[in-house]
Amino acid sequence: MEFDWSEDDARFRRELREFLDAGLPEDWDAIAEHGPGSDAQVAFARRFCPRLAERGWLTQSWPREFGGADASPWRHAILGEEMWARGEPRGPQYMNVNWIGPAIMRFGSEAQQREHLPRIAAGEVFWCQGFSEPEAGSDLAALRTAARLEDGHYVVNGGKIWTSYANHADHCFLLVRTDPASKRRRGISVLLVPMDLPGIEVREIPSVVGDRYFHEVFFNDVRVPEACRLGPADEGWSVVTYALQYERVGAARYARAARTLDQLAERARERGRLGEPEVEERLAGARAACEAARVLTYRVIDRRARGLPPSADSNVARVAGTRAEQHVARLALELFGTEGLEHGSFADAQFRAAMPAGVAVGATEVQLDLIARGVLELPRE
Repeated sequence: MEFDWSEDDARFRRELREFLDAGLPEDWDAIAEHGPGSDAQVAFARRFCPRLAERGWLTQSWPREFGGADASPWRHAILGEEMWARGEPRGPQYMNVNWIGPAIMRFGSEAQQREHLPRIAAGEVFWCQGFSEPEAGSDLAALRTAARLEDGHYVVNGGKIWTSYANHADHCFLLVRTDPASKRRRGISVLLVPMDLPGIEVREIPSVVGDRYFHEVFFNDVRVPEACRLGPADEGWSVVTYALQYERVGAARYARAARTLDQLAERARERGRLGEPEVEERLAGARAACEAARVLTYRVIDRRARGLPPSADSNVARVAGTRAEQHVARLALELFGTEGLEHGSFADAQFRAAMPAGVAVGATEVQLDLIARGVLELPRE
């Protein structure tokens, strides 16, 4: 198997790194440590994403008819790796490009495609995802937020929780139950909801992860035009399943973990600890975890590049990426001892960044259950 990059892809990676070196501010690492959703990071992302779009990089893997360049999924993977390694300066745009845009391409009406895809491709709009609920977090199919069709509008009532970027989002990719008699995966629909509609309230959830990272979003008799429904009524589960196959490998957490590991090794060298057998063994183990996550992710990208349908490989890659990031985070705390507990320290920043990794886009336990059924073919109890 050939693991090397093509000459064009290698050149793109070099150009992208040069662009990031020149375009990120000197205090970017400090800004990125505030976490996704912070005012400073989002403000920068709003300036940064249009610059990516001007170069044709933001949505290059999209079809030309939707504002892309028909680039291969590998080119998009390079973009994701370099962005995540540098603290994801795109902000929520990575969701737009990875799965919200493709879901609208696949299931959206012509009017929805005209309205949303050009703005995403231009880097002009932010989205959030309205999935988890207080009693339906990892168990997404248990959602209760209801939408009743009335005079050409869905009247939405309920709430979502753990929603990143809700305080800055222009639109929400919202899952609702449109059939009140339905259970589990049936009777669910997807609404593309403007966040400025009357009746939407956003509240920040204070957390140790970072400023403005998590939010609750409440819907109180919010009237959403029926034309905002994505796909057929009551069949939103197929839309979500399609979208999440893209999202599970959309965040190249292993790239950020690998870059953090390089910094960690340098800190250990500066302190004269790099020659210690235990330290070297721990660093090597963390490096192996990052490389395993990278190769497993490439397997998913390879399937996509060859036009094969999604598989449980995406769940395997998702778990590997989560564990790699958490492995590096624990190692940082262990090597730096009590210093790592100081707020804003190198170790603390990495640990806090890794904390939500096991929950986002489906908890690790859910991914393991899907692997048990999709890879190991174990029966359900």
